[in-house]
Amino acid sequence: MKLFEVYPLFDITPVKGEDCYVWDDMGNKYLDLYGGHAVISIGHSHPHYVDRISNQLSKLGFYSNSIQNPLQQELANKLGELAELPDYQLFLCNSGAEANENALKLASFKTGRKKIVAFEKGFHGRTSGAVAITDNANIIAPFNANHVVEILPLNDLEKIEACLSKQDVAAVIIEGIQGIGGIIVPDPKFLEKLETLCKKYGTLLILDEIQSGYGRSGKFFAFQYTNVKPDLITIAKGMGNGFPIGGVLIALHLEASYGLLGTTFGGNHLACSAALAVLETIENQKLINNSLETGNYLLSKLSEISNIKAVRGQGLMIGIDLNKPIKPIRMELLRKNYIFTGVSGTSTMRLLPPLTLKKSHVDYFIDCLSEAVESG
Repeated sequence: MKLFEVYPLFDITPVKGEDCYVWDDMGNKYLDLYGGHAVISIGHSHPHYVDRISNQLSKLGFYSNSIQNPLQQELANKLGELAELPDYQLFLCNSGAEANENALKLASFKTGRKKIVAFEKGFHGRTSGAVAITDNANIIAPFNANHVVEILPLNDLEKIEACLSKQDVAAVIIEGIQGIGGIIVPDPKFLEKLETLCKKYGTLLILDEIQSGYGRSGKFFAFQYTNVKPDLITIAKGMGNGFPIGGVLIALHLEASYGLLGTTFGGNHLACSAALAVLETIENQKLINNSLETGNYLLSKLSEISNIKAVRGQGLMIGIDLNKPIKPIRMELLRKNYIFTGVSGTSTMRLLPPLTLKKSHVDYFIDCLSEAVESG
């Protein structure tokens, strides 16, 4: 049977990973500055992560959510503690798109409204509701377009208030930092005013922290650079370090009732074990602080390179605009220097490395990037 082609594939087959490195089947060693779309948060094959999943699998790998699973409450407690958000409820699912689907559904249930507001350059997933609120016409099928969605410019308070004042919007969804859009950080004042407007007009505020959460920004969640308190927060990617898991943090005023949300695989024993290992490692190795310090070091080093048009981001979520085409530079880094990086569109290089990144890794990357930019 042939595989359905989804992405153009690099001619590389990774077979082993350790911390910030992966090896291919030819024995080549690569510095991973992309983390598989921001998924690898605590590094590849972290010993504690491997042990926790292995130990759980030797006991019980899966049972349905019709029985008690103490690991779910343990995960909720630990997440509330590290994120400093004890006054939320946790719904567990399998992916970021699924987290956004459930957040949208819950917002519609609770407000009785149909309309959703999202923002230009935003990306929220590829399932039906999530893709409908994503600003990319190429991935919205006719079936998806049936949703009632309005896409507005980011940071435009006048347009958002004009829209919300009609009092027909169930929720506004915004990324803590736009990832695929090019590492765009919302204006903190806009985010705080957006929360005020949502409360004024009875609209729920959803923070999509799927890519920007779990310490990547130098805070547990990127919105925590402000005083905003979202109604719902969606999470995934770095949450499981590669094991599929997602979730929705739900404010206590949105009371639970049976039948509103449900899942078969969400919050299973292995997924919870993986997510707990991630949180324990983030705490024990002080990875949020490392993300902030190493990210600031990386930003300062990037500012010294000529031919860089702009650098954006927070922590270890960084976008780089060059004064020349990005993709040839990216390919040179991959083929010549064995460095994985990502891109956003045609103009931005995206860095989303493991939160274990060290300054020595940064120095190597800066040397390689400087050479590639000057010679490219």
